[in-house]
Amino acid sequence: MNTYVYGITAASHPAPPKGIAGVGDPARPVRTLTEGELTAVVSDAPESLRPKRKDLLAHQNVLAEVGTAGCVLPMRFGSVAPDDGTVTDVLAQRADHYQERLRALSGTVEYNVKALPVEEAVLRRVISRNPEIRDLAEANRQAGGGSYEQKVQLGEMIVSAVQAQQTEDVATATRALEPEAVAVSAGPESTDCLVNRSFLVGRNTAQAFLAAVEDVRKALPHLELRVTGPLPPYSFVEPGPSEPMDRAPDSAYPGAR
Repeated sequence: MNTYVYGITAASHPAPPKGIAGVGDPARPVRTLTEGELTAVVSDAPESLRPKRKDLLAHQNVLAEVGTAGCVLPMRFGSVAPDDGTVTDVLAQRADHYQERLRALSGTVEYNVKALPVEEAVLRRVISRNPEIRDLAEANRQAGGGSYEQKVQLGEMIVSAVQAQQTEDVATATRALEPEAVAVSAGPESTDCLVNRSFLVGRNTAQAFLAAVEDVRKALPHLELRVTGPLPPYSFVEPGPSEPMDRAPDSAYPGAR
């Protein structure tokens, strides 16, 4: 029977709540495997596992429940070992690494922040802040739309102004949020997302971080800020060069960005 791995804790970590349901249909009971000073939170693995919403939420719920009692190193959705013995072997082989990560991440949580431009609001902002664009737009309007060359010129000016605004917005958000975090991890870049970063934040300073997020919202009303958290520190586990378990694609786990 394959073994599904949710995360790794210190052996002294309290056991998961009784009756907590894991992945699968029916849901597999969650249990633990201990080797030395480390414990893996596991269940039997379903024969066929796909990134369905029910199982993604079950994976995240197990980590959230375990994480309420202290630090847990989260494995990504779909982390499966051939059997229990393989899991305990990995705990023994990589004990130093996992113990170092548990110490480093103790007392922290992760928040993922995405900043997406609201197109019409961005355009209004750059036009209101750029008299040359306003003057050319008004001249084109009075000329019935303007010539082809004038339209191209206006378009190029707007594109340049939007790009400059985006650069300014990223810098503003970075200056406001990074000082409130212990560490920062950049997520995958995309054309529709100016900022995609995960912030490692102390549990006792989370309110200050969230207050900084609200300050960014007020300062940059032309952006849509999406905040996910608190989460286990998915982006800061640093699994290293040898991955201990087979894994589903990165996009198939609750902390994927």
